Amino acid sequence: MQDQGGSTARRILWWVLVPLVAALLVTLVWLAGRYEASQVQDTLDRDASAAGTDIREGLARNIQDLQALRATPSQPDWEAAALGLLRQRRELLRVEQRDAALQTLHAVETPYRKPIFERLPRSQAQADVRLACAQAMRLSQPAYSTSYFVPQVDGLGVEVMELCVPLGSGREVTGFVVASYALSDVLSAFVGPQLARNQEISFNETDGTRLARYGQSQRGRRTFSSQYLLDLPGNTLLLRMNSWRAAPDLFPNVMTALVTAMSIALVAVLVMLGRDMRRRQRVERDLADALAFRKAMEDSLVTGLRARDLTGRITYVNPAFCAMVGFSADEILDRAMPPPYWPPDLVEDYLRRHENRHAGGQQPPREGFESVFVRKDGVRFPVLIIEAPLINAQGVQTGWMSACLDISEQRRVEEVSRASQERLQATARLATVGEMASLLSHELNQPLAAISSYATGSRNLLQSGDVQGLDGALQRIAQQAERAGKVIRSVHDFLRRRDQPREPVHPQALWEAVIPLVTLQARKLGVGVVSRIPADLPQVLCDRTMVEQVLLNLVRNAMQAMDDAGVARPTLTLQVRRAERSDEPGRVWLEFSVADIGPGVPDEVKGQLFTPFFTTKAEGMGLGLSLCRTVVEQHGGQLSFEPNTPQGTIFRFTLPTADLPRATPDAAPPSHATTF
Repeated sequence: MQDQGGSTARRILWWVLVPLVAALLVTLVWLAGRYEASQVQDTLDRDASAAGTDIREGLARNIQDLQALRATPSQPDWEAAALGLLRQRRELLRVEQRDAALQTLHAVETPYRKPIFERLPRSQAQADVRLACAQAMRLSQPAYSTSYFVPQVDGLGVEVMELCVPLGSGREVTGFVVASYALSDVLSAFVGPQLARNQEISFNETDGTRLARYGQSQRGRRTFSSQYLLDLPGNTLLLRMNSWRAAPDLFPNVMTALVTAMSIALVAVLVMLGRDMRRRQRVERDLADALAFRKAMEDSLVTGLRARDLTGRITYVNPAFCAMVGFSADEILDRAMPPPYWPPDLVEDYLRRHENRHAGGQQPPREGFESVFVRKDGVRFPVLIIEAPLINAQGVQTGWMSACLDISEQRRVEEVSRASQERLQATARLATVGEMASLLSHELNQPLAAISSYATGSRNLLQSGDVQGLDGALQRIAQQAERAGKVIRSVHDFLRRRDQPREPVHPQALWEAVIPLVTLQARKLGVGVVSRIPADLPQVLCDRTMVEQVLLNLVRNAMQAMDDAGVARPTLTLQVRRAERSDEPGRVWLEFSVADIGPGVPDEVKGQLFTPFFTTKAEGMGLGLSLCRTVVEQHGGQLSFEPNTPQGTIFRFTLPTADLPRATPDAAPPSHATTF
């Protein structure tokens, strides 16, 4: 049966191939003729264009020669010059010199033929001359008349065209030079003989009337024709070129090539048929191997596979599915609904879901859905079912293909993971408490030290009886106490990852908030502090308390580094300027830099400088720079450091500007470049 189907298919293939080959041969013959005919036509079009260009250039040269005749003042000289021109230009029949009223002053005939107006008086052709000269005066350039026929004494005639060249300077015309052309001589003089060897060139009227002809004329063969429009001032001629070259012969060259191509094509078809038969046999073997491979692969899967038809009857299960439910394939296949692995109390729900899906009202989710199966021993277990339509070779859905996963072990692992996660969360909360305590102890050192210093100063003022200075000291103590509270709240929100309130603040205001603390330590260590903060800088959008702590930490670290190194006349410089980042072009940032002239950062420390709890100080906690970097990065900025020149270190960090208009001069802090 299979062999009979293959034989029928091969016969159909032959019946299709024969018309295709015949159509291919006819098409090739037609295309070859069309191609070679187009080649002949393209060559003729190029020849016609070249001939028209040559005629136009020849007429232009004649105009220049005729204009040169006005330089001859006397009649004998003018006639001699005109005769010399007629000897050189055979296409010119007569040259006349006329005054402004078109009265003939001098006239010279060509020496190569009898006078052109011997039979027909010249006076009868005055109308064409007047029209040409009127056109020349209107255009202020030489103009041509339409052609007219002049009979000759030998019974023949000549098609003549007049050229009128105005003479004079500017718009004033003093006379004319009139030249008579023989159209047939124009063709023979300006068109190359190689073009006229196998072609006929003619001047035609726009309505198709032929005026003059030049070249070979043949009949009885296929004619190729090309036209070129010669648009002259006052007259338009149609240059027509006819070629009687034979159309490309199909015998023997093209037909021989086609027969050869047909033979090669037929041999190729036979080879293709042989290859097709061998390919079919190879595909059949490959298909058998693929079926065996698929069977082995399905048997080795741990995922249960199940195929059902549209009525719900199971048509296929793999060994993994049988092992999952505990039933053999014979106990499952070709059984009416419901299958034996459905829980008895859920049969109605499963049947309703199957009916909805069969009616097209419910499609299974792409990520699958969970269900419950029951094993043969009565144990229930959860499964994840992923279904897809089962489509046959004709594109028609014949059922559903399901992949079933036993997720009972996954559920057990999730429970264990949930319990572990709860323990980890409890541990994380304890770690957060420890981190908060460490940060608070680090950050509160600064305001508490200031409070202690101001309290000691207040006691000294009380002992000395200076009550006036006591009020300022108490205000400083209150400010630092309030600052300590803000630090506690900011650190608390920072550790709990809350959205911290941000406000637009001028850089000078940030610096002035930490100046009292900086001044205390600077006076104690003898450090000179220089700040350069222009007044026209925009405001930054930040958590004011945390950014002030960043400034204070960087400044205190710089002063301590210079003090530990014993730098003579230590100086610290704070500078704020505009900056742009390459990762966010067009957005304005402010760059804060704290530069010292200390010993710099050792190479072995650079990689661990921002690591939490890493410190080079005996009493340090290693949280200052780590906190600074975290705060800056939460604002979207970057904190980095680089060597200072000639010595020291520069710490830089960036903050985004506020999307608000810049404050007015009354509200903005003044420009600062201070030293203390």
